[in-house]
Amino acid sequence: MNLPNYFLADLPSEATLSPTMLAEACGTLKRNREQYLAPRTTEHMVKFIANLAEGWLQADHPFRALALAQGPGKTGFGRPTLERGLDQFFGQLTRENLRALLVQELGDVKRLDALVAPPGEAKFSRAAIATGPEFLVHIAAGNIPNPTWMSLVLGLFTRSAQFVKCGRGASFLPRLFAHSIYEADHKLGACLEIAEWRGGHAALEAELFAAADCVTATGSDETLAAIRSKLPVRTRFLAHGHRVSFGYVTAEALVGQAAKKIVAAAADDVGAWNQLGCLSPHVIYVQRGGEFAPEHFAQLLAEELERREAREPRGDVPPEVAASITSRRGIYEVRAAHSPDTRMWHSQKSTAWTVVYEADAHFAMSCLHRFIYVKAVADLSVALQAADAVRGQVSTVGLAAAEEEAQVITETLARWGVARVCPLGQMQNPPLTWRHDGRPALGDLVTWTDWEK
Repeated sequence: MNLPNYFLADLPSEATLSPTMLAEACGTLKRNREQYLAPRTTEHMVKFIANLAEGWLQADHPFRALALAQGPGKTGFGRPTLERGLDQFFGQLTRENLRALLVQELGDVKRLDALVAPPGEAKFSRAAIATGPEFLVHIAAGNIPNPTWMSLVLGLFTRSAQFVKCGRGASFLPRLFAHSIYEADHKLGACLEIAEWRGGHAALEAELFAAADCVTATGSDETLAAIRSKLPVRTRFLAHGHRVSFGYVTAEALVGQAAKKIVAAAADDVGAWNQLGCLSPHVIYVQRGGEFAPEHFAQLLAEELERREAREPRGDVPPEVAASITSRRGIYEVRAAHSPDTRMWHSQKSTAWTVVYEADAHFAMSCLHRFIYVKAVADLSVALQAADAVRGQVSTVGLAAAEEEAQVITETLARWGVARVCPLGQMQNPPLTWRHDGRPALGDLVTWTDWEK
């Protein structure tokens, strides 16, 4: 299957984008949006998105087949990793889940269609309507596709013309999703644009930002600061900066057969999208005093990752990434040789996976690509003290705890500043209704008009 040239990212690699081309593309998107997208109802969009997702879940779906056939070479993810990622993302886009998202974010499924007054507002003789931006620009991070796919879904709900700017060589999966929209409904597809260029192209970015009503961006704090400085004052900016995540396993949870399930769940989180998303764990803190010592947990996790590599290989990584992993391993080989407080297990003749155990609880930034730290702690307070350097930057904590203690732990984590707590094993698989960085995903995009009757 060859993709037609519907989007700028479909142009040959030698093609050069110009500010004039971008200006024309932005103008076309706005005109198409007014004609083809703005009149659609929310219920129409719910059905369209759910039907689109159902197609992506079918083995014979042409765009899914293309993603799995060419994706490993273009993205570095192995085919099983891509399969699991596609199933988890598109499996969330059901009619029920989409309507639940609308109600959670806007109070009513029809809030984007007309003035409505849910019971809590009707008693004050007030109604309201939410309106999305006319032209929405997304600056995609490119490490994993989910945030970009979700941004496109939200933009369809707000009936916005959308322009997705990807980094050089990172547009493959966003393009496939956009092409699947175009294939299902040419008129909706004509309200989307996908392009790629290396960041820092001032002339292109100036043209794009001048046309945008709202810009969303995911990336490093430095990248976000640079984007913010270039935006007109009137342009809304929704930024998702540097975030990290970690796991926490209580002593009471590591009992009998449950311990093996927890180890398998931890391996799920390390393997999902090769640990590259902000929801992936860098460290798993394991409480001392349980049936399984933290060091034993690390060994079991290493054995599980070795089994996973056989059936879900990580895939190739660039030479500089492999060199970084090899260098990091060398540091811990020396430490392990001189202290029983450090141990390391890793794949042989490859950099496919690495587990480092340390008695020192200090939070460590992983070099990712299935490189995980296991740290021993006396309790949660010690873990949070050890992670103080990343306080305010923690996106998700994957928790394995007995039911009676899970709520207390979650409340403690909330007060410490964690935006999301989930079961270990689900860190990279948030529900559709999750609040990214603790903020409303759809609600951030809209503006409100209140009618006081």
